[in-house]
Amino acid sequence: MKTELIHSLTDTFEGHAQQTEGGIEYWLARDLQHLLGYSKWDNFVGVISKARTACEVSGHKALDHFADVGKTIQMPKGATKEVPDIMLTRYACYLIAQNGDPKKPEIAFAQTYFAIQTRRAELIEQRLLEAERLNARKKLSATEKELSDVIFEQTGGTENFALIRSKGDYALFNKNTQAMKAQWKVPDSRPLADFAPTIILKAKDFAAEITIFNAAFVRSPCHPPKM
Repeated sequence: MKTELIHSLTDTFEGHAQQTEGGIEYWLARDLQHLLGYSKWDNFVGVISKARTACEVSGHKALDHFADVGKTIQMPKGATKEVPDIMLTRYACYLIAQNGDPKKPEIAFAQTYFAIQTRRAELIEQRLLEAERLNARKKLSATEKELSDVIFEQTGGTENFALIRSKGDYALFNKNTQAMKAQWKVPDSRPLADFAPTIILKAKDFAAEITIFNAAFVRSPCHPPKM
């Protein structure tokens, strides 16, 4: 495929066919139809039907990626006509390209183009999830340090901290910390939280904050701490 055609298709897909609504990108099927080299809507609908099936088989809800809408088109003598159309996500466009006629150069381009773009979006999402987990881990560390300080202030030592944390793990998993370390294959030298998913980190952090609140309330029942 010539470089000029690749640049032209890229510009068309991103600059002209792509639209946004509420910050969400989408393509309209009737625009994509011509971009992928289909002159007849009925033929293109067959490709879309295969893509919908592939979407469901892959475990995604088709309605989240293929939304039926109407589109007004111009008719001769200034008249207009409402025709069915479909709002497509980037993933839906990728599936349509995968189920299109590979002999069409536009389809060959789109198969690679949307595969790369979809993978790029997945990587961005993955990095955002990793960043969320890292922030949750840092927050838990700060909260546990505060809890350790509260325990030291009240008891003069930190021996009870490990006991409290172990009881918290038992409440979450119905297993003690050592049992969970064995299940997750966590080295003895590493905290269980280093291997916990984000939702568990947030749960442990919330439990630690509740413990801090209760400890402070016991210390000063007439003046509970402000939240």
